[in-house]
Amino acid sequence: MESKNIDNLLEESSKMHGHLCPGQVLGVKMSLLGLKMIGINDPKGEDRKKIMVFVEIDRCATDAIQSVTGCSLGRRTLKFMDYGKMAATFINLQTNKAFRIIAKEEARGWAKERMNHIDDKYKAQLEAYKVMDEKELFDIQQVEVKIRQEDMPGRPLRRVRCQRCHEYVQDMREINEEEQILCYPCSKGGYYKKLPFQTVKI
Repeated sequence: MESKNIDNLLEESSKMHGHLCPGQVLGVKMSLLGLKMIGINDPKGEDRKKIMVFVEIDRCATDAIQSVTGCSLGRRTLKFMDYGKMAATFINLQTNKAFRIIAKEEARGWAKERMNHIDDKYKAQLEAYKVMDEKELFDIQQVEVKIRQEDMPGRPLRRVRCQRCHEYVQDMREINEEEQILCYPCSKGGYYKKLPFQTVKI
């Protein structure tokens, strides 16, 4: 994937995200760099089964990464790690080559200096990020990522029923606790709380 397509990629990404912002530019350029580093040329075509991306933040850049790479949660090729860091790891599943790309915090200051004629700091960042090179925007780490078989794309390896709530759990996410098979919320607590005496009609 050639970087000369960046304007088209930004347009596609902004349509998906809803607007164009500095995070979108970072995400698109981060994706282009990551794909280049792992040797993926056609992420949405012939290389689509070779790529997986771990994203570390639920912000604008993640939508851009999904747009450029074609990776998604539903296809199990996009993995979300809630670290709050503007970083992503790009993995070639065929070669196991993996690189973690991290946005440099200093780039914000450099963007302001470079576009000091633009009063709006977000617009200044957006325009600066478009022209700044990879070395100014990112740090790169070569990494090793061990992906469990149950985290790979494809059909679920197993479906079991929670013995407390009786809902089904896929992909070996169940927890064995005191000789019971439980789902995560029944074992550890979930993000939701069931309300008592409530009948919901569909």
